Amino acid sequence: MDVLSASFDSPLGMVSVDSQAGEIVQLYWGVKAHQGHDRSPELIEAQQQLTAYFEGHLTVFDLPLSVKGSDFQRAVCDAMSAIPLGETRTYGDLAKGLDASAQAVGNACGGNPIPIIIPCHRVLGATSLGGFSGAGGVESKVWLLRHENAAGLLI
Repeated sequence: MDVLSASFDSPLGMVSVDSQAGEIVQLYWGVKAHQGHDRSPELIEAQQQLTAYFEGHLTVFDLPLSVKGSDFQRAVCDAMSAIPLGETRTYGDLAKGLDASAQAVGNACGGNPIPIIIPCHRVLGATSLGGFSGAGGVESKVWLLRHENAAGLLI
């Protein structure tokens, strides 16, 4: 099955979204040189929702998503998706609900294929910000948390 891709500018730089079989499968920073700008319904909707999010007009994404990975990876992505905008959880908080270690949750967060839409930036370490696999690393995580008015937690 073909992978479709669309790229656009965001406050964090160029963002690209991939879809397959009508579902979003990946979000990443930058553009894959071999892919163009496809206009499938799910990619158009993803761009519209991400633009609305960055403009402060969207608090919950409503897109068809497909997380490739283990059952545990999908469970962690589901748990991250349940964290409301403006709130955060720790790796330990998610681990308790999943009967797993905080380290395993952290590894799954780092493997999130659809950051921002699946808000791994809302998951913090018990005593630190934790990591962020997107371009800009932790600085992008801080920007996203400030954008969502969760920055009070960073002080």
